[in-house]
Amino acid sequence: MADIIFGLDIGTTKVCALVGELREGQLQIIGLGQAAARGMRKGMVIDVSEASLALAQAVEQAEQTSGYDLSQAIISMAGEHISSTNNKGVVAIGRNDDGVAVTDIERALDVAQAIPIPPNRQIVHLIPRSYTIDEHDGV
Repeated sequence: MADIIFGLDIGTTKVCALVGELREGQLQIIGLGQAAARGMRKGMVIDVSEASLALAQAVEQAEQTSGYDLSQAIISMAGEHISSTNNKGVVAIGRNDDGVAVTDIERALDVAQAIPIPPNRQIVHLIPRSYTIDEHDGV
């Protein structure tokens, strides 16, 4: 059975919706939708209603051409308002029972996100790049 991948690129000039079928490591494009972007300026939404209409139009076209009802997407974001930062989350594990537990990892991720954020910003995504245990990298 093939995996269905649905991607959205919401830009200043157009919205693109692409549907692919991943089978045995090969991606076959099976659906495409495009719409002129409305309600956008310099990568930012300035009119939610207009931007939503453009998005809905592109998604509807992609659904029609692919034959799938799409509900989850991989979304591409860009613009001057998007930034990234690297941070570390360090936690102590004081027990000697079963090693590192899922809750220990979750605490480390929570600590990594505990950074000062301006009121007009928010964390969209957290990507763990590596783990270190007792000064051993790449665990």
